[in-house]
Amino acid sequence: MKTRKSVLTLGLAVFAVAHAANATELARVNNQVITLEEFNKQYQESLKFFPAGAAPSKKAMLDEMIKRDLGVQEAKKEGLDRDPIVMDRINTVLFQSLVERKLAKTFENITISDEEAREFYDRNPEIRTSEIFVAVKPKAKPAEEQAARATIQKIYDEQIRPGKISFAEAAQRFSQDPSAQSGGDLGYQTKDRADPTYYAAAVALKTPGRVSGIIRSPYGYHIIKLTAIRPWDETDHSLVKRVLVEQRRTEAFVRYMDGLRARARVSIQSELLK
Repeated sequence: MKTRKSVLTLGLAVFAVAHAANATELARVNNQVITLEEFNKQYQESLKFFPAGAAPSKKAMLDEMIKRDLGVQEAKKEGLDRDPIVMDRINTVLFQSLVERKLAKTFENITISDEEAREFYDRNPEIRTSEIFVAVKPKAKPAEEQAARATIQKIYDEQIRPGKISFAEAAQRFSQDPSAQSGGDLGYQTKDRADPTYYAAAVALKTPGRVSGIIRSPYGYHIIKLTAIRPWDETDHSLVKRVLVEQRRTEAFVRYMDGLRARARVSIQSELLK
């Protein structure tokens, strides 16, 4: 056993000497060596993040690397590398780095044609809506939920359904949203900037001028009026493509994570979440 350990130690020593022979020591921070090769690689990488002529000097870059090494060494002396909060942050960085490594090429290869963008926009147009809103605070008690529902039901039954007053006037008088001052008008919204429940209900109206029933979103109760749909020729096509690219990126991420989970052993004590 001693012989095997001696051979292993000797092998590591030989590797270290060979590695040192191929590397040029640029700086030493206590026992931590910064090689010229390591420095040049990081310096070239850093140039990607600065506009032409604004990159730091090599001396300034080296000074930052030394500061970082000093800080890391001191953090380890303080035991921060064993602190649960710090370890959680490190794990988050590891997770993000894994996603970047595994999916970077997939993300880069996502391209959206004009036809794909048009088809997506036809299903998910930019819409203009007005609303009458009654808020329900998070974790509302059942009595508070019922009161909010009763309030908006009364507005719908007594004002909107019989058409006693215009939608804008009803919004001004009864809505609990800041948009009440402008008759409930929320302006134009794209799918990526609207609450999914609200957006789906508004798009389902299809024809400008139509009014929804009572819609429950995570924020409360809404009565929605679809006031306009921006035509394809008047919308920002590049923005539509960016939204679709982000959707494709999300789909690729979900597929990758689903694959990891399928190969893993995951157990959940669901009763503890109640």
